[in-house]
Amino acid sequence: MFHHSAKLQYPVKVDKPNPEFAMLLQQAIGGVEGEIRVAMQYFFQAMGARGDDRIRDLLMSTATEELAHVEMLGHAVALNLEGAPVSYQEATAEDPVMNAILGGANPRHLLSSGLSAVPVNANGVPFDMSHIYATGNVAADMLANVTAEASGRVLASRLYNWTDDHGMKDFLSFLIARDTYHQQQWLAVIEELGGLGAHLPIPNATPEDHEAMQHSYYYLNTLLDKEAPKGRWAEGPSFDGRSEFTARQQPEPEGQAPTLGMAKEKSGAQKEQIDPSK
Repeated sequence: MFHHSAKLQYPVKVDKPNPEFAMLLQQAIGGVEGEIRVAMQYFFQAMGARGDDRIRDLLMSTATEELAHVEMLGHAVALNLEGAPVSYQEATAEDPVMNAILGGANPRHLLSSGLSAVPVNANGVPFDMSHIYATGNVAADMLANVTAEASGRVLASRLYNWTDDHGMKDFLSFLIARDTYHQQQWLAVIEELGGLGAHLPIPNATPEDHEAMQHSYYYLNTLLDKEAPKGRWAEGPSFDGRSEFTARQQPEPEGQAPTLGMAKEKSGAQKEQIDPSK
């Protein structure tokens, strides 16, 4: 059961409506870096969480917070669309060229939603749930969540830099702050369960005899005209404590040249593929 407050989590104000910025804000709603993505990701992770029930509770409460952010962004979009032209005559009243294309706004804000937010990205592409990562493995999910929050913070920072509207900057500073916390929240889950080293490799329940471990800890340099870049990834102890990192400078392929042989009859291939004598 979910509960809803009529008040927003944080004030959302716009000093001067800007339909173009409303279109950009759509990325934070329906983009791969956006709030619909993280809300649904945490929600499905919570529904599949096994083990420590605290993590399920953490995921579920954060999912609902992200839904609150969708509502806030939707309100921000609507506020930025206040005063947008709703007819050809209105659009061309002052500047026939610029206003005819709605000042760079998304036409769907007029045609589909009546000057309000829609579940799409900045290009008008609907969010299709293909970037929801919920594996049932707590370590894998937490790392995916850190990445999601990091990319969301990058987007919010870019939106902040794009606008000179004080109200929007104040609102975006709040989203940036929450992304700051959520990145570290998911890392704290990993630490709470023993730290990243204890969880690597993921899944750490896979038996070692299921893994060809002679191939588990070397960097493979496939650059023909350069030596392997030197760094922590190529030397020193592995993070899981099982081995040492190394680098292979000019690796020789160990596999065979692939060939599939003749095609089957009635497979739709050419007759020469089925019987080369014909």
